[in-house]
Amino acid sequence: MLLWIRRSMLLLSAALVVALMGCSTTAPPPGVTPVTPFDLSRYEGRWYEVARLDHSFERGMTDVSATYQRQPDGSVRVLNRGFDTGKNDWRQAEGKALFTGDANTASLKVSFFGPFYGGYHVAALDAGYQWALVVGSDRSYCWILSRTKTLAPAVREQLIARAQALGIDAQALIWVTHERTDPQP
Repeated sequence: MLLWIRRSMLLLSAALVVALMGCSTTAPPPGVTPVTPFDLSRYEGRWYEVARLDHSFERGMTDVSATYQRQPDGSVRVLNRGFDTGKNDWRQAEGKALFTGDANTASLKVSFFGPFYGGYHVAALDAGYQWALVVGSDRSYCWILSRTKTLAPAVREQLIARAQALGIDAQALIWVTHERTDPQP
């Protein structure tokens, strides 16, 4: 009887994982078109998170950055770092990103937790790769990234307007402070 219960629980768990994977999408939300042409070699390196929509995995974080690095297998190493004000310490998460189609289109899926992926779609990108507007698989995920810790007011307003045009609640954006020096450059 105990063996039957264990097998049943294992099968139920496996079915749940498969169901969750099948229900999740990494496609961009309707009306969001990822940037093309996209050049990963120009996108690589460190970006500062200037603004984001609130989510539990970043709540209370300041001084957030993301570093992207192409891997030999074609994937992209993603290293997110930030200062957790509640724990008074730096935190980091390492993930893996894969293009969802053609590598000339800025539509990727990113995983920090094994087989579970979320969408990562660059919806607006500076011609010089100095700032980016990134949207997840739905409009509740949005980030404004920059090569510098701040944006010029005109660029900030331009990105707010672009986010609003995409149906993002731009009034809910959290503007991230960058007052600390990350001990790991």
